[in-house]
Amino acid sequence: MLMSKKTVIIWCLAVVAGVISCEKIQPGAPLEEQILDGPVEGLTEEQNRQFLRGDIAFNDEVFTTTSGLGPLFVSNSCFSCHAGDGKGHPSTTLTRFGQTDESGNRYLSSGGPQLQNRAIAGHQPEQLPHGATFSRFTPPANTGLGFIDAVSDATIMALADPDDKDGDGISGVPNWITIKNYTVPRRDAISHQGKHIGRFGKKAGAYDLLQQTATAYNEDMGIASTYEPFDTYTGQVFDPEISNQKIIDVVFYLQTLKAPVQRNTANADVVKGKELFLQISCGKCHLPELKTGYSSIPALSNKTFHPYTDLLMHDMGEDLDDGYTEGTAKTYEWRTPPLWGLGLSKNSQGGAYFLMHDGRARSIEEAILMHGGEAAATRDRYKALTKEEQQKLILFLESL
Repeated sequence: MLMSKKTVIIWCLAVVAGVISCEKIQPGAPLEEQILDGPVEGLTEEQNRQFLRGDIAFNDEVFTTTSGLGPLFVSNSCFSCHAGDGKGHPSTTLTRFGQTDESGNRYLSSGGPQLQNRAIAGHQPEQLPHGATFSRFTPPANTGLGFIDAVSDATIMALADPDDKDGDGISGVPNWITIKNYTVPRRDAISHQGKHIGRFGKKAGAYDLLQQTATAYNEDMGIASTYEPFDTYTGQVFDPEISNQKIIDVVFYLQTLKAPVQRNTANADVVKGKELFLQISCGKCHLPELKTGYSSIPALSNKTFHPYTDLLMHDMGEDLDDGYTEGTAKTYEWRTPPLWGLGLSKNSQGGAYFLMHDGRARSIEEAILMHGGEAAATRDRYKALTKEEQQKLILFLESL
């Protein structure tokens, strides 16, 4: 039956009204500055496709016993520890164990360096070996890692001041680590006594994102690859349970995740907060600006970015000495964590802050007050600020 012209008009208006009504009910898409996910600008069409493949592997794949999970593991997916590519929660915090000196981890034949506290049916979870020291590491946010990966070794070395020659009380040093047999050194690599500069992880114990990724599949989920084919507890060699291409896609995804976008940059209190941040010397370690060198990904080459880190190890004092080390790092030394994305941390941490290397700080101010060692003087300068000034400084940090 044909509808009259009037009926057609009424029907069309009803459809339009319904669409408008739905748009009002549905929440709008979050602003770019409010999320950590998304690719860097300047990728080619093929690179965007590879980014998407890595995104799906990282955020959608859940491993089971039939796809290789375990036998011992910590979690069954990447995203469970990095929701929205953000920081982890105490429930996903990892335990790493070893020894107090820098002679090398003596517990690698006993499941080290990471405790796998879960097991599939028929197996027992791993236990800490007698005599091992340990520390708990909260999973970091993933964004902007490609920029950090592309900083030259020369830039990092230029920031180091092991003997505190400038007399400012800060003596950052690189962590010299033994690279994996599958690792290809950067073309500008600087080595020292056969070791290379680490830059990823709480103690900068990982050289690059390939090591970080292949090791995470192996130690976090018990997934063997051609890069890491060993069962970490028994040493047994397994056939690959994940393809090289998938690992490479995930590495590319991590390399090309955009850097966090600062918010409220025009706010007068945020501007003043940054001035105070620099005034009390926070920026000596949490360096506001770095520049990448060469990268095989043109979108990352020779870019200025703002991570608020120097990628160096610093003495953080007795209270943050966990008695555990990696590479040449002392037990009380920690890599300066990038502060970008700090204000978005609660989004992936259940609505509350869990800061410092193990999530022990429940607020930004609490994290500041836990700084000791080389940062003690800066901490005391923060304490000497007025309450209003402290609030502005924290407002600035929340804008990152």
